Amino acid sequence: MEGQEIEAFVAVGEELHFGRAAERLGLSQARVSQLIKKLERRVGAPLFERTTRRVGLTAIGRQLLDDLRPAHQAVLDGIARARAAARGITGVLEVGFLGPLAGRVLLDVIEELRTSLPELEIRLHNTEVADPCRPLRDGEVDLVLTQQPVTEPQLTNGPAVIIEPRVLAVSTRHPLAGRAAVSLEDLASDRMLLPGGTPPQAWVRSAQPWTTPSGRPIERGAGVGTFQEMMTLIAAGQGFCTVAAHNVRYHPRTDVVYLPFTDAPPFTFGLVWRTADETGRIRAFADATSRLVERWGGPQALASR
Repeated sequence: MEGQEIEAFVAVGEELHFGRAAERLGLSQARVSQLIKKLERRVGAPLFERTTRRVGLTAIGRQLLDDLRPAHQAVLDGIARARAAARGITGVLEVGFLGPLAGRVLLDVIEELRTSLPELEIRLHNTEVADPCRPLRDGEVDLVLTQQPVTEPQLTNGPAVIIEPRVLAVSTRHPLAGRAAVSLEDLASDRMLLPGGTPPQAWVRSAQPWTTPSGRPIERGAGVGTFQEMMTLIAAGQGFCTVAAHNVRYHPRTDVVYLPFTDAPPFTFGLVWRTADETGRIRAFADATSRLVERWGGPQALASR
């Protein structure tokens, strides 16, 4: 069995789509189909069920994928270790994160790198809603998984890692609390809590809406330094705030209700680093994160972690 046949089979088996598999491998779709047919002849049985609407694994295909995956991953890890040794990827990487879901995803990235880059030590640091990129600007961390876009010219935005719905956190005593859902127009009914401190204004304006779709202004409430401070003020009826939907699972409260939006754009979280200080360690971490996102089905899929 040739290596390219294995690569094609694993890619199609994970993507269940010949076009996406071809794009992932950098090959033409015709070449991927050719490799799969060659492997099916070698095995002596169909590995995929193909229709005009979907691609699925046969029972033999599922068994082969389960058998090949560990060995395939071991080969990839071995190549990654060799490349890391050649590039000297060792030492410590300081990584910041905003929010519990970002931290959970980074734990999976660390596990991903444990075998491929055993000489790289990764340390995680929680950042706060007041200014999640401050530790990055100040050199305390090398990169951060935070809300995008970050428009500061000295910082680089990596690819999206998490894309998830936006919800509105309000006190259970708030007039909106009984609604099944809210719209962006409802945000003109109260004060929107804002990040405190002195974060870049462009980031503050991208973090929360300042006007409704019809142009009605949204009153600004108190500035908050931490997520827990923000939730306490919301529970006290001093304003509300849009937050990422994972907080429904990670921060349930008896005095705060999370309301889905009918029309709000989702939140996007991605890796950000200082452009001038990009290193092999940062590139290796970003590449491993991208592989993980792709393997799990894209940034939307990671929202359920």
